[in-house]
Amino acid sequence: MTQTREGVLDDATVERRLKDELPEWRLEDGWIRRTYKTASWKSTLMVINTVGHLAEAAWHHPDLTASYAWVEVRLMNHAAKGITDKDFALAKKIEEVVTWQPGAEGGALEGTPTDPRFAYIKYDK
Repeated sequence: MTQTREGVLDDATVERRLKDELPEWRLEDGWIRRTYKTASWKSTLMVINTVGHLAEAAWHHPDLTASYAWVEVRLMNHAAKGITDKDFALAKKIEEVVTWQPGAEGGALEGTPTDPRFAYIKYDK
C-alpha cells in the first residue's frame, strides 16, 4: 500500500482496494463513489438519513447527491485532500448497512416485502 501526504492513498492502491474490498464503489475525480438505486423518494431519504447517521457517528462526512430514485455517496478526506483509510472504513460501514437484507439471512427478521408498495433499495442481485 502506497500512501502519500498525511495518509493519502495513491490511485493504484485505491483502485486495488476498491476491487478487493468494495467492488460496487468506483474511483472518479479524486473521490470514491457509490450510487444506490432506490424505489422512491421516501427510500432515497431513508438512505440519506442512514448515511448521515453513520457519517456523524464516525465524524467523517461524505458529499451526497440525490434524486427521486438514487443517492450518490462520495468520500474523500477533506483535511488530507485525498482518499485515506477513513474513507474506506466509512464506505464499508455504509455498504454493510444500506445493502443489508435481513430476509436473505433466514433469521427472525423477514426483511422488506416484495410488494412494490413497500420497496426500498434496489438490491444488486
